[in-house]
Amino acid sequence: MPPTLASLVHHSALKLTVRAGEERLATPVRWAHASELADPVPYMEGGELLLITALKLDAEDPEAMRRYVRRLCQAGVAGLGFAVGVHYATIPDALVDAAAEEGLPLLEVPRRTPFLAISKAVSAAISAEQYQAVTAGFAAQRDLTKQALGGGPAGLLAALAGQVDGWAALYDATGAVVAAAPEWAARRAARLTPEVERLHARTPPASLVVGGEADRVELHTLGTSRRPRAALAVGTGAPLGTAERYAVHSAIALLTLTTERSRSLHEAEQRVGAAVLRMLLAGEPEHARTAAGSLYGDLLDAPYRLIIAEAASATAARAHADGRTAPHGAPRPVDAPRPVAGERAVAAPVRAGEPPAGPLAALAEHVEAAAARAGEALLVVPDGERLVLLTADGGAAARACVGYAAAVDQARTTGQALAGRTDEPVMGLSAPAGPIAAATAYRQAEQALSVARRRGRALVEHEEVATGSVVQLLSDDAVRAFADGLLRALREHDATGRGDLVASLRAWLSRHGQWDAAAAELGVHRHTLRYRMRRVEEILGRSLDDPDVRMELWLALKATSGTE
Repeated sequence: MPPTLASLVHHSALKLTVRAGEERLATPVRWAHASELADPVPYMEGGELLLITALKLDAEDPEAMRRYVRRLCQAGVAGLGFAVGVHYATIPDALVDAAAEEGLPLLEVPRRTPFLAISKAVSAAISAEQYQAVTAGFAAQRDLTKQALGGGPAGLLAALAGQVDGWAALYDATGAVVAAAPEWAARRAARLTPEVERLHARTPPASLVVGGEADRVELHTLGTSRRPRAALAVGTGAPLGTAERYAVHSAIALLTLTTERSRSLHEAEQRVGAAVLRMLLAGEPEHARTAAGSLYGDLLDAPYRLIIAEAASATAARAHADGRTAPHGAPRPVDAPRPVAGERAVAAPVRAGEPPAGPLAALAEHVEAAAARAGEALLVVPDGERLVLLTADGGAAARACVGYAAAVDQARTTGQALAGRTDEPVMGLSAPAGPIAAATAYRQAEQALSVARRRGRALVEHEEVATGSVVQLLSDDAVRAFADGLLRALREHDATGRGDLVASLRAWLSRHGQWDAAAAELGVHRHTLRYRMRRVEEILGRSLDDPDVRMELWLALKATSGTE
């Protein structure tokens, strides 16, 4: 504790006497300063014990003393020391009364006590307090280090909460609470997630103070990378003192070391994960289990899902590069699945690339946090512009992917970027698979990713690709453009009133080329329908005897009619 007026009064060598303001002797003293100015306020910072002899004051004028004392109180002066036996034998009643009215502590300084002695006493007390704070800080650092080594982050938080006489909580990169001390603090910390997300948007190291005097919370980023990997919250009932500040800084340093160590281990795990995934895709599950050891638990044995994600910008670039057109404006399939040889190997090898960045990093952190909270194994492998994830079927990580995609789709619907981001991931999710079917799952995820690109969705599951009507796949703008181009000549013919060729073609195709049934549906003679189909062949320059032509025409009709 810093020195107080009471500690100076009780100092046996100073012989100070209290003349007014006894109820405020617990006021801390930041410094002792002597000044004979009639108005010393411009040179005061607040918290000082002002020492005077009243050389330039009319200390016997009640009104002047009231103004003088009022100014000192407004400046935050801790107290006033008056030296008797210099210019005044005793403290004038006008000053005593003014100090009593304002509640300003007034100390009588005997002639044999020099102001220098008071200044030395204050300085010595402040130095002792600072030394105690430093000593306590070192002791706190030793205790926190011991707890971090023995009990991990949870033990460190418990020790820190005791050091600051409050609570402490640790957040992951997504803003979720991963540990708190005491236990009740987890609920309080969870309410600060929006502030933690706002803190993560700043360039680290960054800090933020929220709450009021009785519920003050400091938030600090952890880690040395450009993107914070964690955050620390410290809640107290008052601003932190010097010793408490040392403890918080020590906790930040220790948690940062833990975070960076975890980051290095995480990168090593990703390299192992890439090797494990290559073995699975090569049809070598036994070798994959041997290489993984216990790293992924029973993930490689239980049914799992494979997810391939890439940033929307990479998706657009890939679609543009692959968007070459075939005759009649038919687009080439966008990003056809990479070939799988005998269901045992993928042509493009998965490799452990640079850590994911941008939207893929945000997705990886979100999914990894969900898996960590659920105690669930997860395999995450950066693969160039992609991110490959192997998750337990029906597990927390898979649900986190689906939830993340739903949030992205909702943000797109409302025209808002998710958490300030504009380049969100696109994902393909395979059907449940086992260890021997990893290559099939990879191909399914690529197929689902391709459909997600074309439909403008954040995530498509392979079940959606493999079930339902193929007509749902015709909603792409390029497909409709192809259909319009293929049927344009027939529509222009019909627009002149020379026959309803489009409707006749649709009826004939829907009746599988049965003349009588199609003519009856149209209400025309079968010879009339035959004539119209010959005109279709003449206008298109194609034979309706060709099954590929009939297929293209039927799909074009379905793509432009809006009917099933």
